[in-house]
Amino acid sequence: MHKLGRGHRDKVQQFMTITGASEKIALQALKASDWHLEGAFDFFYSQPHIKSYTDTTRLEELYNRYKDPYTDMILVDGITLLCNDLQVDPQDIVMLVVSWHMKASTMCEYSKEEFFIGLQALGIDSLEKFRERIPFMRSELKDEQKFHEIYNFAFGWAKEKGQKSLALDTAIGMWQLLFAEKQWPLVDHWCQFLQARHNKAISRDTWSQLLEFARTIDPALSNYDAEGAWPYLIDEFVEYLNENGIIQNGQFSDRSQK
Repeated sequence: MHKLGRGHRDKVQQFMTITGASEKIALQALKASDWHLEGAFDFFYSQPHIKSYTDTTRLEELYNRYKDPYTDMILVDGITLLCNDLQVDPQDIVMLVVSWHMKASTMCEYSKEEFFIGLQALGIDSLEKFRERIPFMRSELKDEQKFHEIYNFAFGWAKEKGQKSLALDTAIGMWQLLFAEKQWPLVDHWCQFLQARHNKAISRDTWSQLLEFARTIDPALSNYDAEGAWPYLIDEFVEYLNENGIIQNGQFSDRSQK
């Protein structure tokens, strides 16, 4: 590593610390991603050899630590214990990323299959490795495509079983969590609008279209097209912003900020 500049040496060390990989593998992943750490993590964790790092016996022991005593699943108490072991708040958005990797069908539940698939894909078979992967999972939220996938996953994960729509209070909580990570200046106004004018469950179409709206329409709405194919709720939100003076003379005026 003596031939590398200090910036590159630091990245190699950081990569090795987080992944547990050798210097040779760290160099290979970083060079393949043109020395971008997030790209190197993606490269590393997408490689088939990662799965061979997991010991199924150790995975079984890990699962049994968190499994509910009365059913073959990990439920709320088990997830709370897992969070304590990881030193992560259960409300931390990284737990949503964990659930996304597990392809979990329901909030606060992991089936044995989901737990195994998710952790094997991440190369995790111990608490130590789990803790080491947390920074990588946080970094995934900064990837535009992955954030989009995690955002869309959150709708099905957070809604009640058997329901097509997402309860409004749950949707608001999820939006505040997700948009705290990916800043959208209008998120508080959107939530206030829903509570004042809508007060109903949120459809999947509204959920998915809101991310597109937040991503493509600037907060002053200068590029908003009233004839566009937005859901009626988003059109009503634009009217609400104008009616309440939040958008004035083509400018975004955030009076809710202190």
